[in-house]
Amino acid sequence: MTHQHDNEKASEQGQKPAGNSSALKRFFRVRVIGGVVLAVIALWGVWVLVGLFRKPAPSPVAHLEEGEPPQGVEEAETPVGPSAAPSIPEAAHEAPHAVPKITTPAKQKPKGIAFVEATVSVLDYELNERFWGWRRNDILRFTDNVENMQLGVLEVVRRTSVALAERISRHGPTDVIDNNLENAMNWFMIKPDGYWLPSPEAKYNDGLKELRAYAQKLERGEARFYIRTDNLIPLLLSFADLMGSCDENLVKTKEEDGSPVSWFKVDDYFYYAKGVATAMGKILHAVEEEFSDVLEARQGIDLLHHAVHACQVASGLDPWLVTDAPPDGFLANHRANMAAPISHASYFLEALAKALST
Repeated sequence: MTHQHDNEKASEQGQKPAGNSSALKRFFRVRVIGGVVLAVIALWGVWVLVGLFRKPAPSPVAHLEEGEPPQGVEEAETPVGPSAAPSIPEAAHEAPHAVPKITTPAKQKPKGIAFVEATVSVLDYELNERFWGWRRNDILRFTDNVENMQLGVLEVVRRTSVALAERISRHGPTDVIDNNLENAMNWFMIKPDGYWLPSPEAKYNDGLKELRAYAQKLERGEARFYIRTDNLIPLLLSFADLMGSCDENLVKTKEEDGSPVSWFKVDDYFYYAKGVATAMGKILHAVEEEFSDVLEARQGIDLLHHAVHACQVASGLDPWLVTDAPPDGFLANHRANMAAPISHASYFLEALAKALST
């Protein structure tokens, strides 16, 4: 009764009740703030639309190209007389079409450079770029995975250098072997686990220097790189033979003495095959570049692509721990996982050699 009496008294005095006044303030505050926000959004939308449909101002350069003076610049009076020179706009209009800029194509590498560079790069990484360098002859040997991978890379380089020295760089069996290639072939045959006298790292680097010297002679035209099928086929068959050896180690269940394959040998076979695939994939990619004409003529590009892809798949396998569980077991059988792409690479290399020989 008291509250109602106060409201009636306030209404009699021309004042509004306190509750209605606060509610009205809140109502107007929300409406004002909302209106301001909507107005800002509307102005922003109009500004964006105006910017989209606004035509950019013509640049002075465009006027000069059309023979017109730029805006804001008065045309100079053209002198009268036989010796009068044309104005700048007229000269630009009457000038003949500009001669297009001639871009000189990049100088193509002589044949054989890419092949030699790929052979050098795979072993140079293991010797000079990999952390701890060549590890097979270290006193403390506890990184056998990397060591076996390096052995696989070395074996590919050995076979490549032999094919390069005895076949690809020679016109025939009676031709003289290139001195640099012969030295490189000999240096790569040094035992990889020798400690010194001679040091494997030093001799392998010497072999890479000999290959680089041969590449420099190719650039000067002082050496030869013969792109023929009878030169490429022996290299492909040598690679296929090496892949077949890796595949046998990856699928066998017993060693030559009849004992079962030890878990300590499983990762050795795995990483050796990975090193072979890593080096071989890069060199086969260079083979495609160097022998492209021969491969296309015998329809061998697809076969080579399949072999390169299989090498890339094998080189990409990188488990934390190599396990040799049964094929239907709970754990992975990483030897079997590696054997699949290795077997595919061997098959396609043999198929490519056969296609080139027909």
